[in-house]
Amino acid sequence: MKFAHVSLNNLYNSGDRMQRRSFLQNTFAGISLFTAVLFQQLGYAQTNETLNITVFPGAQNLALWVAQEKGFFREQGLDINVTLTMNSDDLRNGLINGKFQIAHSAVDNSVAIVVQTGSPSVILMGGDSSMNELFVQPNIKTMQDMRGKKLLVDAPNTAYALQAIRALSLAGVKDTEFSLKIVGRTGLRLEEMLKNPQDSGASTLNPPFSFEAKKAGLHSLGRLVDLVGPYQGQGMFALKPWVNGHEATIEKYITAWVKAVRFGLDPMNKTEVMSILQKNMKQPQDIVEASYQTLTTSGFGLDKDAKFSEAGFKNLLDIRAAFEKAKPLDPTPLVDLRYYQKALSKM
Repeated sequence: MKFAHVSLNNLYNSGDRMQRRSFLQNTFAGISLFTAVLFQQLGYAQTNETLNITVFPGAQNLALWVAQEKGFFREQGLDINVTLTMNSDDLRNGLINGKFQIAHSAVDNSVAIVVQTGSPSVILMGGDSSMNELFVQPNIKTMQDMRGKKLLVDAPNTAYALQAIRALSLAGVKDTEFSLKIVGRTGLRLEEMLKNPQDSGASTLNPPFSFEAKKAGLHSLGRLVDLVGPYQGQGMFALKPWVNGHEATIEKYITAWVKAVRFGLDPMNKTEVMSILQKNMKQPQDIVEASYQTLTTSGFGLDKDAKFSEAGFKNLLDIRAAFEKAKPLDPTPLVDLRYYQKALSKM
């Protein structure tokens, strides 16, 4: 039997070199793909986009806390830096000056930015009814007892201050019959009411501060939505120039937020949601439980899918118009729900 002799040199002809190059290229491509998938699973697939947002402290931030805890923002390629604002002025100025891209607070703050500064702020999503109650000192039994007293407010001409002024007006108490005391955000107003009861007649309070107030002996004259009608409270807003350059980012953000609202309102998740509330509010169990019950109360707590309330916003504009003694503003340029609607259509 004869055997053919093969020279080793033949192994290095051009055809073999091409085969070896192809083999190596395929091998490295496979390694690269495996590495990319591995890094994606570990959360290192790409650098996330960072957003700076500002909110007021309070239970109304449940969706934010859930989205952070469950990784819903990260799923959308977003990293969120959160700043707790001291008052509405700081929040509005921070948005105008570019310190923040997104704000979540009473959407009347967005309207105030447009009216007071001319900056093009726009509302992008709803949130809740404000969950406010009008709390007063124990010696104040009715709205009429507020004559000659002080109403504590965050700012004198926006949002929940106007809501309270409207409630008093509907009860026959004119704005000349009481005075305003500018204190700042909700927790500071509660603190002032407890420290200086003789100089602090009333204030709007929402969870968890409303339940702290009840435990401390303050008295509620009622829920603001019952006193003044439907109201679009907390919502998401931003400046139009930033919005126009970040359409995809906004859709991703809204997707994460709505997913968090759905998780938070699902009764099956109560135990985990209560844990998230406890972790972030650092309140006694009874206040956490009461806050949860309010958050999940239809028509008063968190709105399903953070839906924007057109009826609530119309009333908001009517309340502002009554305060300013002017005609209600046209809501059309103040609200843009296109990104919200696009996000929901894909969920």
